[in-house]
Amino acid sequence: QCQLGGLWRNEQDSLMEISAVGNDGDFQGKYLTRVTLAGGCTRVSSLKGTQQQPGEGVWPTFAFTVRWDTFSNTTTTFAGQCFVDAGGKEMLSTMWLLREAVGS
Repeated sequence: QCQLGGLWRNEQDSLMEISAVGNDGDFQGKYLTRVTLAGGCTRVSSLKGTQQQPGEGVWPTFAFTVRWDTFSNTTTTFAGQCFVDAGGKEMLSTMWLLREAVGS
């Protein structure tokens, strides 16, 4: 069983902390990115998401959105699935889409 709640680190050394997933599958948390368009220091942004209901499959799918409003006028949506390897290590496999505001 893959538990989505907790602390996650990606290949870019950014951190994501997800609070406990509610009975309805909803969760929230914080994303601490080390990757910014402007460069500079690490920034924290809030995230909100949902996971498929427990019991619907061993490897849950999920989606969440991060608002980078503390340093950028962009929003990123992630969709993914949680896996556990033979050694018991949990891994999130995601795809993401970033949108920046434009004038028209």
